Amino acid sequence: MPSERTIYIFFGLIASGKSFLAEHFAAERGLPYFNSDRVRKELAGIAATERRPDGIGQGIYTPELSAKTYQTMLARAEESLQNGAAGVILDGSYSIAAGRSEVRRLAESVGAKTLFILCSCSEAETKRRLELRAKDPNAVSDGRWEIFVRQRETFAQPDELPPELLLRLNTEAEPEALLRQINLHHQGIGND
Repeated sequence: MPSERTIYIFFGLIASGKSFLAEHFAAERGLPYFNSDRVRKELAGIAATERRPDGIGQGIYTPELSAKTYQTMLARAEESLQNGAAGVILDGSYSIAAGRSEVRRLAESVGAKTLFILCSCSEAETKRRLELRAKDPNAVSDGRWEIFVRQRETFAQPDELPPELLLRLNTEAEPEALLRQINLHHQGIGND
């Protein structure tokens, strides 16, 4: 039933359009929105737009800070749901099955549904977006092409998710069309 609380997880590789789409969906629904780049930088004590071109697994991108970032996002999602939010938006790579399973466990513990929205686009579009981001002084993400290449090699496809909990979107489509797809898919997840 559409009135059930839902955790929406926008995930995928860097520059896949997940944050753009997640922010628009959160605004449309009036839901709390938690972005891994913003939470990571907050935990590191730096401004969201401060550039940190740290190497893979270094600086603010160590496995320890990454784990703390995703745990903080889960804690904030739980708090929001316990305080009456109709749902929450989580925006991050969620590149391993274990991280996705933690979200599902949280949802079960608070009586919420989950909808995982896997965002993707072509490599040419990824490169274009990364080039634009590098010139944007307000960009939060530190994603670069070499990080995309590494992430592409290590990203665990969400084979563990049943089809009714997973929506795959090519974010090269118009945002309005993508938001409609999410809303239509959402209407079908109350019966599982």
